[in-house]
Parts: sequence; C-alpha cells; structure tokens
Amino acid sequence: MVQILLYLVLAGTRAFSQTPSPGPFADAIAKASPEGYVGNSVCRACHPNIYQNFFRNPHQKSILSGKEPPEKTGCEGCHGPGRKHLEASGGKTTIPFAFSLMKPAEALDRCLTCHGKDFTRADIRRSSHSQSDVACNNCHSIHNSPVPKSLLARQQTALCYQCHPGVRAQFSMPSRHRVNEGFMNCTDCHNPHGTPAPTWRAGLRPRMVTQALANEEPCLKCHTDKRGPFAFEHAAVRVDGCETCHFPHGSPNPKLFRRATTFALCLECHNGAGNFGRNGDGVTVQAPFHDLRSPRFQNCTTCHFRIHGSNADSRFLR
Repeated sequence: MVQILLYLVLAGTRAFSQTPSPGPFADAIAKASPEGYVGNSVCRACHPNIYQNFFRNPHQKSILSGKEPPEKTGCEGCHGPGRKHLEASGGKTTIPFAFSLMKPAEALDRCLTCHGKDFTRADIRRSSHSQSDVACNNCHSIHNSPVPKSLLARQQTALCYQCHPGVRAQFSMPSRHRVNEGFMNCTDCHNPHGTPAPTWRAGLRPRMVTQALANEEPCLKCHTDKRGPFAFEHAAVRVDGCETCHFPHGSPNPKLFRRATTFALCLECHNGAGNFGRNGDGVTVQAPFHDLRSPRFQNCTTCHFRIHGSNADSRFLR
C-alpha cells in the first residue's frame, strides 16, 4: 500500500511539473498576421458543415480569385480577423463581427463594405426596409440558404409574405399577377434594396418599385405594347401611371380593375369636374346619347379601344 501511494504521488508531481501542451490552433495563432487574420482553412476544424458547402456560396469567389486582401477573403471577409476567436476556443462574443449580435444598421454597414459599389443597392439606406430596421441578415442566410444564387433565407414569395400578409391576400384574388404560380417574382417589379424616386405620379409612388428603361413603370417590361410613344396619349396613363385604373397585385374585378365595371372606372375622371385637361376645362363628359343604363354603353373600351394611347385618333377610337 505504501508503495502504491508513493507511486501516485510521484506520478502526480511529474504531471504537474510538465509544460502544458499547446492548443490545437497554436500554429495558426503563431502565424497570424499583425491584424489578427489566420486564414479560412482554420475555420474548417469547428465548422465543417459550413466549410464543406461553401463552394455553393457566391462569396466563394473571394477565395478562388486569390487577389483579395485578407479583410475581404472568405470567412474573415465577413466576420473579421479570427485570432481572438481561436485564442478563446470559440464563442460569439470573440468574433469581431457576429451578425446575430449586431444591430440592423451595423449589419448593413458591414455588408456594404463590399456591396456598396453595386448599382442596384445605391439607394439601400433610404429604402423602406432600411428605414424600418430590416437588415440584410433578416432576409438573407449566408450559410444555409435554400436559394444559393441569391442567398435568401427562404423562397422569395414565402419570405416576402412574412411581412406583407396583405399582399399575399391580394395574390389570392380572382384577377392577379401569377406570382404564386411561379410565373414571376416580387423582384420583377420591386427592388428590395431601394430605388430612386419614380418619374410618374410626381414621384409619389413607393420607392421600392423598380423602373423599366431607367424611367418607366415596371409594368412596361412585360406589357411592351402599352409603352408608346403615342401621338395621342392618355394622360391618366402617361402622368399618373397604371395604378390609376389597375390594382398591381390582385383584384376581385377583371383585368385588375379598381372598379367592377368599366364605365364606373372611367367616370371617376370623365365627369366634367375640375379644371385639368388639355384646355383646362376638365375631362370630357360623355355625350348625351351615351345612356349608361344601356349595356352597349357600359363597356367604354368597345369603342375607345386603344385606351392606353393611340396614333390615329385623339379619342382613342378604333
């Protein structure tokens, strides 16, 4: 028994006197740059799933190019130098830029260090999203996105519907744009990163409605036959825009109309009221023989066929 106790005491003394073995990241820490950058391959040891799937990520090109400085390369390009993170053996608080702990404005600033030069994001700071404290990481999932190309956290329509349930209801109406069917996406008409003030309706349209050919409504990207230019323009179309007569997302009325019948829609303007119009005398009233009680006169576009503009007749007749 005495021999056993003596052996244990000596063994413990030798173990206590030995120099502790270096940690698994000692070499990486020793080779770190003066700014604390240790390289992206070190991240693989603790984050293998993210590292192995990173080749699907558009940010992978920052590694493949081999031309980017350490502060714009791979993991450390977004999260900052990793030396302190290694020295502490992990922990979110030791990451210089942990997006889950950052305020929306801080996350936006971090992303714009690289994406600030993109023209499509030139107006992001005055977009409705940024002004409502919606940051990049609220919509994008950099590591685990089901949509690798755009890195969205979910499919686009499902993602937008989370915050816009009213729009989702409109896309379930009888007359609608085919977003739910996958024929088009929200970004075909909207830029979620912000847009300049539009050129129609005195710039009072929502800022995140994108433009076609730099200064036109996005509707004209698909409805090219309505573009013109026309010799005789319909002021409601050229000045106020498509939303004067149509709901953009969906409507219970045919052709996305704001009214159930065509003549009821036309009478909103063509009632003789006001001092606007080409001659300052208001919008023309229907002639006396236009008896709106008769079905033949209730569909104005039966005669006024080219209602979006005409090159032949100032009254948009056939």
